[in-house]
Amino acid sequence: MFCVKAVLGADAKSVSNVFPNSTVFTSTNDTTLNIDETRNRFPEILRDAKLLMSEVIISDFNKDTLEVAFLLSKIFELLMEADQIGEMNLEDKEEFDRFNRTFTDMYTHKLNTVQNINAPIMAEKIWTDISEAIEIEMGETKFTVVEDRDGHIPLVRTKQVDQYINYFQTKGRKQFQIWLNRYAKYRGLILPILEEHEMPEEFIYLAMIESGLNPKAYSKANASGMWQFIYSTGKQYGLSRDWYKDERRDPVKATHAACKYLKDLYTLFDNWYLTLAAYNCGEGRVLRASKLHQTYDFWQMHSLPRETRNYIPYFLSAAIIARTPQAYGFKVPNVEPFRYETITLEKSADIAVLARVAGLKPNVLREYNPELRQSATPSEGSYILKLPPGKKDGFLAAWNAIPEEERFAPQFVVHRVRYGESLWTISKKYSVSIHDLAAVNKIRNRNKVRVGQKLNVPLKGGRTWGNGENGGPPGHSKRVYRVKRGDTLGQIAEDHGTRASKIRRWNNMKYGSHLIHPGQKLVIWVK
Repeated sequence: MFCVKAVLGADAKSVSNVFPNSTVFTSTNDTTLNIDETRNRFPEILRDAKLLMSEVIISDFNKDTLEVAFLLSKIFELLMEADQIGEMNLEDKEEFDRFNRTFTDMYTHKLNTVQNINAPIMAEKIWTDISEAIEIEMGETKFTVVEDRDGHIPLVRTKQVDQYINYFQTKGRKQFQIWLNRYAKYRGLILPILEEHEMPEEFIYLAMIESGLNPKAYSKANASGMWQFIYSTGKQYGLSRDWYKDERRDPVKATHAACKYLKDLYTLFDNWYLTLAAYNCGEGRVLRASKLHQTYDFWQMHSLPRETRNYIPYFLSAAIIARTPQAYGFKVPNVEPFRYETITLEKSADIAVLARVAGLKPNVLREYNPELRQSATPSEGSYILKLPPGKKDGFLAAWNAIPEEERFAPQFVVHRVRYGESLWTISKKYSVSIHDLAAVNKIRNRNKVRVGQKLNVPLKGGRTWGNGENGGPPGHSKRVYRVKRGDTLGQIAEDHGTRASKIRRWNNMKYGSHLIHPGQKLVIWVK
């Protein structure tokens, strides 16, 4: 186990032994953290990520599966935020890379609970495990053609492809069955888009190996979504990321963007295997390898990175199995296809209110709209909300009957910076996160605010706010939740966008205690 005893010691010394470069805070009161106002946001993001990572280890030790999944998602969010800020200085980059290596090793090899959950990083974990175990022998490759039709990607079997197929039939069987279930769910959405762009239908298996067809998948390279776009490439192909939404997670928009990107790569190489290789490692590396070996035959490019040499056989094995899963011992999924109706919202609205009006749980509504990053829809412009089939008419009737002030639109207060103020003091004044304030205003360094500058401060109204004196953290509103039959603490925390450890603290419950009962009232502070 990954230094669990050291972290469980709960003192500053033990935590610093695990994370020697982290800043340790022994207080649980968010208002006591001292932050140097002249530092840029990279150290702040890394500090928060390290503290979350220590909580991951503790939660994993206590077998709190949902808590681990939630914390991992939060860490990946922070890493993506760091990636979006821009160029790092040398010291920050070394620290960021060191944390990334430690974090990647932890979630791919050290966490026991990851094996038991459908975590966003499972697709990458499988890829890491299998690529380390198999070495592709390039050169005079012997292969058997499975399918080779015009307008399709040729499917062939080699010794290495068979190794991957064997892996999926044994150790990776459980996860590949989940991938097949998602394939049955999303194929009706993705295949028509591929056809619209005149792309081979086999590219749906590219999304399968990249993310397990999980719209909320993350990777150590700060790639996100079903097609695993990094921020810069996603932006290049029309996928925006802002305070409210990350369109890399939108299955429809991301699939259109992936088609455009793959089409550009195919125009460059005129070869499907090299197109796939470039999607993995970048067109520059593939062009250099092609020039070095004087060939456009993927199987002859010895100089490609090992990961890319493994990538094509990995893709082919998934495609071959998914074509006829029963032939390889898998169950043919009986899954309801992903279909939806749309509603255009002209103003920002609270997810909880939208879900209640639609007669859905908030997490179900989020599943249909995975691009949403906050607990509300965007405040600027209209937003197309996806709903399950059959919900549109009832939603419209109920929505129009609600007074507009009860729909909750998060408002932005405009604050003009005064002499002596900093981003930190402004965030404390309005009880908002300094990360949120910087993200909304696209500020990289917190010491760059100037006198007279106008800042948009996100605020929410109509609720009791935490101020330390009432036991709630600043920037959080109080909710009282009545436990229902079948509830677990982890599930309640996930539904409210918080962590089980915090709910325990707010309700004076000991760690490891799962003795909640129907009818019990829990105080929950929601950001």
